[in-house]
Amino acid sequence: MSVEAESTSEPVQRGRRGGGRRERASNAGSSIEQLAWKQPRMRFEPLKIVSDDEIESIHEASLIVLQEMGIDFLLPEARAMLKKAGADVDPNSERVRMDRGLVEQALSTVPKQFTLHARNPAHNLVMGGDYMSFGCVSSPPNSSDMYDGRRAGNTKDFQNFLKLSQYFNIIHVIGGYPVEPIDRHASTRHLDCLRDMVQLTDKVIHAYSLGIERIQDGIEIARIARGVSHEQLEQEPSLISIINTNSPRKIDSPMLRGIIEMSSRNQAICVTPFTLAGAMAPVTLAGALVQQNAEALAGLVMTQVVRPGAPFIYGGFTSNVDMKSGAPAFGTPEYMKTVVAGGQLARFHGVPYRTSGVNAANTVDAQAAYESVFSLWGLVMGQGNLIKHAAGWLEGGLCASFEKFILDVDLLQMTSEFLEPIKTDPASLALEAIRDVEPGGHFFGTEHTQERYRDAFYSPIVSDWRNYETWFDAGQPHSWQKANTLFKQALNEYETPALDPGISDELDAFVEKRREEGGAPTDF
Repeated sequence: MSVEAESTSEPVQRGRRGGGRRERASNAGSSIEQLAWKQPRMRFEPLKIVSDDEIESIHEASLIVLQEMGIDFLLPEARAMLKKAGADVDPNSERVRMDRGLVEQALSTVPKQFTLHARNPAHNLVMGGDYMSFGCVSSPPNSSDMYDGRRAGNTKDFQNFLKLSQYFNIIHVIGGYPVEPIDRHASTRHLDCLRDMVQLTDKVIHAYSLGIERIQDGIEIARIARGVSHEQLEQEPSLISIINTNSPRKIDSPMLRGIIEMSSRNQAICVTPFTLAGAMAPVTLAGALVQQNAEALAGLVMTQVVRPGAPFIYGGFTSNVDMKSGAPAFGTPEYMKTVVAGGQLARFHGVPYRTSGVNAANTVDAQAAYESVFSLWGLVMGQGNLIKHAAGWLEGGLCASFEKFILDVDLLQMTSEFLEPIKTDPASLALEAIRDVEPGGHFFGTEHTQERYRDAFYSPIVSDWRNYETWFDAGQPHSWQKANTLFKQALNEYETPALDPGISDELDAFVEKRREEGGAPTDF
């Protein structure tokens, strides 16, 4: 089943025309109002959920894990590199132990902040500091919309999510396949999907570290897309890959090959332990954070052993499980706590921080909304720099939802506006306006209001601020119905971003050449 661009749901009520910080969508024929492209910035002091001393105690416990218990590195080449760098490599197993000195040496070379380069320079991203970037949902095996239902991931839905990610300015990075297109052959899927990312979007892209061939292809496609030399690419990180450790305390061969290839070429690696408290990590949040920190630091050391100064992002994905069923739980108070603490750990190390906007709801309902808000509030106040799965995530990551994507876009835009400072210049203090309005009067018609009304407040694209009678007369549209209309409208209005014909031809030639060579192996 595929999503069509027509809509059968209630027409969406338009907000007022935008101006100033708002604009119509970046495509010329669009009519959905949205915020202009920008990277949101954390304007407040990030939250501290534990004290500095407690963060240091978590770190010290992590160093004990690394030095005494160790991490299994399943790739012999990686173990050899770590041994040469001074790690203690067990000759009879895959266990690697790292002392404090090796960890501190790696921390001394890792960049505190770097730029990720998109094929459109206007969409380059600063990674680190107080800069935030939101990515679309990534890697679910299923997709859904509320009319056509849930189905296996397919090429049409994959491409439609890419189009939405390009259309909406608040989505800054393509963080992976928005849904896994299983109708594409596994050995060449990465070639077709990366080509789609380049042709359908002009934003920062991601490649999966599933063996050396896929990463090498991803790096070359990123280079071709930007039209730069190999030397320039190595000076300008243009691709990101997520490395998930096999918690507890193991990093497998495909992931390690990805680190070696990406870091050697100065491309960005994000190491993210998937430490679910009570399942793949200790049931206490502090214990899970100790393990998260140890595994992330082990990956950090690997990147810096490969190439000192290689760009690195500290990933955190610590949550809890439902102890009645064993299912992962997201958007919980525990998740919020670990997201904030993870941000403290990343800042303690002086590195960019990756986190995720997630929920465990099975449909687009109140649970999906409040768990997403909990997740988002935690990652914002934890000062996340790269926020994966920020739009469209459902079912704990098993489904990419079109309506949820739109609802999340609205939520992300609200968050971006929340992070803007309150203006306190003389004009904004409005003394003349207050002087003009007599007690008991109103400000609707004042010059001060008329000059600013278009840009005064955020206009939501989904939220309904009509009174009950007007809403009832309009047919009582639900939020998901409006979101359904909006995603189809956005697909109708989407315009493919310009791509130099020479680059397009080179990209096609590379993909076809690699396809003829067989692509990449499907066994690891």
